[in-house]
Amino acid sequence: MRPLIGADLKRFVRDYRRANPPAREVVALLQSVEYPANVGSIFRLADGAGVKELVLTGITPTPPNATIDKVGRFKSLRVPWRYEADPVAAVEGLKGDGYQVVAVELTDDATPYHQFDYANKVCLVVGHEDHGITKATLATCDAAVFIPMYGKGLSLNVHVALAVVLYHIRHG
Repeated sequence: MRPLIGADLKRFVRDYRRANPPAREVVALLQSVEYPANVGSIFRLADGAGVKELVLTGITPTPPNATIDKVGRFKSLRVPWRYEADPVAAVEGLKGDGYQVVAVELTDDATPYHQFDYANKVCLVVGHEDHGITKATLATCDAAVFIPMYGKGLSLNVHVALAVVLYHIRHG
């Protein structure tokens, strides 16, 4: 066993992608994700997972931003993104485009992320690091999923939670 670098790594990733195309089209909506480091991490995640678009809403910082660029390794130049001030309007627009809108949030009727039946076109919504997704935005979502926690912590960091659910969808 040896680590892959350079041309071998590029060939490996290219061949895997060709043999395993994503089954679903995924968009992610960030509703007031406040910290630029989290936004940068989400740009890098979106590139790695082949997210079709990032929709930044509310107080979410937008590129160009030094922290987003550094943490995200300038993936904001590769990943399609747009800013829309009103997250409710953004959700309604995505629903009009045929997306199933799923909040990654702890709610009274949330389903464990690995037991949910995702559509072929899905938008994952994540919210503010401290306050989560607002009630107004949740009211426009089709469903909510959660990540079971087995330790003393009640939740994961926003970009980590998005990664868990996103990669499950990619390979579920």
